[in-house]
Amino acid sequence: MTEFGEGTLQILLYFIICVIVVFSIRRLFKVPDELFRKLLHFVLLGSLWVWMHVFPLWWHALLTVLLFTIFVYPVLIAAEHIKGYSHFVTERKNGELKKSLLLVFGMFAILLTIAWGLFDDKNLALASIFAWGIGDAAAALIGKRFGKHFLEGKHIEGRKSVEGTLSMFAFSFLSVFFILLSRHDMPVYACLLIAVITAIVSAFVELFSTGGNDTVFCPLAAMAVLIPLLYLFGGISL
Repeated sequence: MTEFGEGTLQILLYFIICVIVVFSIRRLFKVPDELFRKLLHFVLLGSLWVWMHVFPLWWHALLTVLLFTIFVYPVLIAAEHIKGYSHFVTERKNGELKKSLLLVFGMFAILLTIAWGLFDDKNLALASIFAWGIGDAAAALIGKRFGKHFLEGKHIEGRKSVEGTLSMFAFSFLSVFFILLSRHDMPVYACLLIAVITAIVSAFVELFSTGGNDTVFCPLAAMAVLIPLLYLFGGISL
C-alpha cells in the first residue's frame, strides 16, 4: 500500500475511534451539551496533528482534507433528516454541524498550505489553530460556568464575559507557549513574548467574531501574528 493510502486509512481510523468514543460517552453519561460540543471540538483539533504526522508530504494531507470534506458534507446533510439528530449532536441551530465542518476543514487546508507547504513548519500550523481552539473551548466552558461580568457592544455577539475572555487569553497563551517551546530553536523569553502577543490578538478577534466565524478569523489572525514574530526571532526563514 502507498504512503498516501496508509495515511488515509490512519486518519479514517482516528475519526472512527473518536466518534465511537465521544458518542458512547454521550449515550452512557449525562454529559452537559456544552461539554459534549467541546469534545467534538477537540476531536477536530486533534485531527490536524494526526494529519501532519501520518503523511510525509503536505499536499497529501491537503488532498485528504479536501476529500474528507467532499465525503462527509453530504453525509451530514442526509443525517439532518433523521429525527432527533440536531438535538443529539447539540446543534444550536439546524445546519450548524455541517457549516462547522466546512469552516474547520477549510481552515485546515489554509494552515497546511501556508505553514507546512510554504514555510515547512508544522508547529506554525499547530500554534495557529490551538491559539484559537484551546482558548475558545476554555472561554465557552469557564465563561458559562463562572462568567458574571458580561461585555456589551454592538459588535459583540451573545453573552461574552470578562471571565471567558480572560480564559481565552490564558489558554491561548499556554497553548502557543508550549508549542513554541517544543521547537528548541528560540529562547524562552521569545516564546513568552510571542505567546502573549498571539494570545492577546486571538482573544480580541474571538470577542468580536460573529456567526461562528472565529473558526476562521482567529487562526488566521494568530498566524498573521506568528509569522513575522517567528521571523524576527529566527524561528522561520522567508
